[in-house]
Amino acid sequence: MGAGALGGYFGGRLAAAEHEVVLIARGAHLAAIQERGLKILSPRGDLHVAEIAATDDPRSVGPVDVIMFMVKNYDVQSAAQAIAPMLGPTTMVVTCQNGVSAHDRLGAIIGAQHVVAGVARIPADIPEPGVINHSAMWDTLSFGELDGRVTSRIEAFRDAIIGAGATAVIPDNILHDLWAKFISQAMLASITTLTRLDIGPLRNNPDSRALFLAGMEEADRVGRVVVPDLPEGIVEKTWKTVGTLPDTMHASMLDDLNAGKRLEVDYLSGDVVRLGRQYGIPTPIHEVFWAALQPFKEGSQSNGGPGK
Repeated sequence: MGAGALGGYFGGRLAAAEHEVVLIARGAHLAAIQERGLKILSPRGDLHVAEIAATDDPRSVGPVDVIMFMVKNYDVQSAAQAIAPMLGPTTMVVTCQNGVSAHDRLGAIIGAQHVVAGVARIPADIPEPGVINHSAMWDTLSFGELDGRVTSRIEAFRDAIIGAGATAVIPDNILHDLWAKFISQAMLASITTLTRLDIGPLRNNPDSRALFLAGMEEADRVGRVVVPDLPEGIVEKTWKTVGTLPDTMHASMLDDLNAGKRLEVDYLSGDVVRLGRQYGIPTPIHEVFWAALQPFKEGSQSNGGPGK
């Protein structure tokens, strides 16, 4: 559900491994897939799935075993309502949104028993309709039951993804994994988007580097109240990873800003702020980034056009 870069990548690999897959997409991307199939360009091996089911109407699909729920955060509510015809009694819906709140928002609509929280770590984009460009060897999807159980449904899905040539992990605690990514991602998204800079200049300048690190520490303090057993050392470990990223790396939210698209800021710095207020933790750094990006969050209609 939402077969963009990430959904197309995992869906394409599963289809190539002869699983029954339906891609739910829209616009020119959907038209290209229906006409020419789906191409994946990847250092892990290129694919061309010449024939793969694709539609913009979930009602035409019927009940399924697994839904990879890969829409943007701001579309969670409408997409949750749209997938209702695909839900059977045992259907598993794996969230793959940025941030830490999508699983709760989705569960409130479709029922928490259907929801498995997930974290996607894969650099991918759509250079042209019907084509997925996967730009590095890593393509990890980690997911787990919110109560920590290792159930047969998540084991079966893990085995399917691994068998299709991608990477799947069942962590000990999916909430820990969500927050480990979110603590750095919220700051990466906001600081690259607001400054319109890649990570290299921000990381290399001592003042912006200090700001980046302080914003991660701020999100970490919130996380330790929301999830009291969050492991120690997340900021230090994640900052080492940030140090290995290419200088040209930036958040996809900057691409959205430049393209005049809606921004997910309310679910990145915005959720740090919301949860900080809820639990009484000051979040002045994320407050500034969240507020400063508000005029841009609805896309070009709200700011006068991309880049303005």
